[in-house]
Amino acid sequence: MTFDGRVTLITGASQGIGEALAYEIAREGAEIVLLDIQPDKLEAVAENIRRDGGRASSYVADVANLDQVSGVVEEAIAAHKKIDHIVNNACITRDNLLMRMKEEEWDAVLAVNLKGVFSLSKAMIRHMMKNRYGRIVNIASVVGVMGNAGQCNYSASKAGVIGFTKSLAREVASRGITVNAVAPGFITSAMTDALPEAVKENFMNLIPLKRFGTAEDVAAAVKFLLSDEAGYITGQVINVNGGLLM
Repeated sequence: MTFDGRVTLITGASQGIGEALAYEIAREGAEIVLLDIQPDKLEAVAENIRRDGGRASSYVADVANLDQVSGVVEEAIAAHKKIDHIVNNACITRDNLLMRMKEEEWDAVLAVNLKGVFSLSKAMIRHMMKNRYGRIVNIASVVGVMGNAGQCNYSASKAGVIGFTKSLAREVASRGITVNAVAPGFITSAMTDALPEAVKENFMNLIPLKRFGTAEDVAAAVKFLLSDEAGYITGQVINVNGGLLM
């Protein structure tokens, strides 16, 4: 598997799954375009890639803002001549029971997690259709399929990502573009580290593989879906959850 000559744009690339994916794809030879709202962290990731001999550039934009994302896409295409892959990874949580959930908590999560996928995909789709090639991978979640108490907003946003993925896959398949989703389960991250130990233990008891996933586990699945080897796979949701949901 190699991505020599490919250009990959990753949102939410300053940490967690996005950062791990950026390193993995860069090692396979792709030129990496990093997008996030945290410029210092983002540039540190780009610098790490360049230090290891890879190629990376960073752009700051709010994925919930279509104008900002469109501007970055135009700038990145002008600089790199093309973009072959996009990974819609940016997401946030604002967990709360629905009876206590504030409207702004609902709106913020849907704006980043779902509208963000719309924004980048819309900004990129004409370019990919013109090139008659493209790989789009959207990061969903196991809770978008099975739900989770205290995460009505997050679960709804990730269920929306799955529906979006399947619909867009049907729209663009004839132009050589594949659209798939990866649905991680319980992945060790800054967000999950903040959970109470009792909650973590309850999750562990539900996972047949008896371990939490890593960002690298998710990155491996995404990397495959971006590859030419996955050229006949589209509209699918790949679960990376240790058996939590089968």
